[in-house]
Amino acid sequence: MNYRGSPAFTHQQADKLGVLVTNLGTPDAPTKAALKPYLKEFLSDPRVVEVPRLLWSLILNGVILRIRPKRSAEAYETVWTERGSPLLYHTQDQATAIDKQLKQQFGDKVVVDFAMRYGQPSISDRIDRMLQAGVRKLLVLPLYPQYSASTVASTFDAVAKDFSKRRWLPEFRFITHYHDFEPFIAAAAERIERHWATHGRADKLIFSYHGVPLRYLKNGDPYHCECYKTSRLLAQKLGLSDSEYLTTFQSRFGREEWLQPYTDETMKSLPAKGVKSVQVFCPGFSADCLETIEEIGEENKEYFIENGGERYEYISALNAEPQHIDALVQLIQNHLSGWTVATDQSEVLAVRQAQADKVSNQQLPY
Repeated sequence: MNYRGSPAFTHQQADKLGVLVTNLGTPDAPTKAALKPYLKEFLSDPRVVEVPRLLWSLILNGVILRIRPKRSAEAYETVWTERGSPLLYHTQDQATAIDKQLKQQFGDKVVVDFAMRYGQPSISDRIDRMLQAGVRKLLVLPLYPQYSASTVASTFDAVAKDFSKRRWLPEFRFITHYHDFEPFIAAAAERIERHWATHGRADKLIFSYHGVPLRYLKNGDPYHCECYKTSRLLAQKLGLSDSEYLTTFQSRFGREEWLQPYTDETMKSLPAKGVKSVQVFCPGFSADCLETIEEIGEENKEYFIENGGERYEYISALNAEPQHIDALVQLIQNHLSGWTVATDQSEVLAVRQAQADKVSNQQLPY
């Protein structure tokens, strides 16, 4: 096997710290043609769908990829903007804001970039770009507050796959979760309180998280527990009693049982229980995307109103809001602890180049 080298490296290149933030991914366009390869990459990931590969390949290629791309494209078209996919530009904005703050501490010795687990920009391409820029110590932050093998571990798989093909690896750190990180909880609570200040409170506050099959929980995935802990900490921060909020799970797919209670079924049933107004916040989504804007903002609103609800409000994700960026920067700084890069490396680089010149002239220093 031929391992990839670093063709842009020179002995005059300064060593840098790298921070790569990642998110799930997005198609290149809201079209059937763009959705098919994106969905194939996403749904072919064994971390996402834990079904025997041969059986799943037949289902995926024979049924799902013949039907779902058109339907998904229609949904994406409703949220697409002049800047493209909301998840893409919100993640880009987050990386830009993080970069601005970290440069105040590290100057030009830090490189911050972003990538998508599926679609573009890919994790491999962005790692390559960062290493070519001189990154020798790399921290990866998947923007999923709660750990799940289907998201965080899948991101690690993509990084490991890239590393397995490289000759020269950086020092490496990887953040697996931050579901109970106090600055994150504070940022989320502040977002909700700002909404309350403008719109008042509703009968119930719903914390809706992306669902996963119940089987994953039974097999040891901690996602369910971490979601409930986030909800509990947010409720405590907001001063809510147990009766004032609910935790639910959205976006289920297929026929098997997923984590419950389901968000859509909850919205259909609440009005009959006397709950006439709800506000929904999604603490598992670091940025607004199809699942928050269309599924929560529109689809579940229809379920609630059609079944007798009177007032439904979606509270937007944290996106690149200042307090969220502050929390992410604090998280990153905690994980960069002990990693240093000299501000002035000129002397070190000069010595390194001189030693390299000696070696190339066969004047070995030993």
